[in-house]
Amino acid sequence: MSWAVGTGVSDSLQSLLGTVVIAVFVITFIVQAFQIPSPSMENTLLVGDYLLVNKLCYGGGSVGDYFMPYRRVQRGDIVVFHYPVNPAQHFVKRVIGVPGDRVRLVNKQVLVNGVALKEPYAHFSRPANDLFRDSFPRLDVAPGETPEWWVQLRRLVEDGQLIIPSGYYFVMGDNRDDSYDSRYWGFVPQANIIGRPLLIYWSVQGPEGEITAPSSLGDRLYHFAYVVTHIFQITRWNRTLRLVH
Repeated sequence: MSWAVGTGVSDSLQSLLGTVVIAVFVITFIVQAFQIPSPSMENTLLVGDYLLVNKLCYGGGSVGDYFMPYRRVQRGDIVVFHYPVNPAQHFVKRVIGVPGDRVRLVNKQVLVNGVALKEPYAHFSRPANDLFRDSFPRLDVAPGETPEWWVQLRRLVEDGQLIIPSGYYFVMGDNRDDSYDSRYWGFVPQANIIGRPLLIYWSVQGPEGEITAPSSLGDRLYHFAYVVTHIFQITRWNRTLRLVH
């Protein structure tokens, strides 16, 4: 009898360990959870959206890329990436220019290789009065522009168009008037791209707006207690389990 109980415990432990190993593998190599921290992708993605990101979408530049159904990063893709200025931070933006493209903005309209992009996802909340943000590239210094980008930008502008070099991407937020993106800090290297968002698995907001990420331990405990006790009221059910595109 004791042997049977011991066998049952052993089987359960093996099953639990197997589940943990699979979960760790999936989180490490296949998908990653990501929370939208800012309004830069409104109205496509909102603060409080929780995403599952496909980390296998674009491959990793290894031999295995030739045997897996990976694809290239395409113009219009939404990507999660390590912020080039501070790789510890994760950003999410939309790819506007791929290697070889010539990009410019004229009064908020994006032109790539001389052709105006059709962007039904783009959101505007202010008039076109910021010469750097709304008409790009410009060679004068702009508020918020990183010094390194200010120097690099001048070497890559030709006939008023920014030329995207090999291995790099130009990204912008869908909320064009409130997005800190490639206009201010430059390109995203291919190696920085983590993956492509697949699904909003949960979306949440507080009674007076979106819940922001807590910082201190006390804030995290309060945040957890609030979510547990108000989960049905704060969940955006119309956004939960929505595909990202």
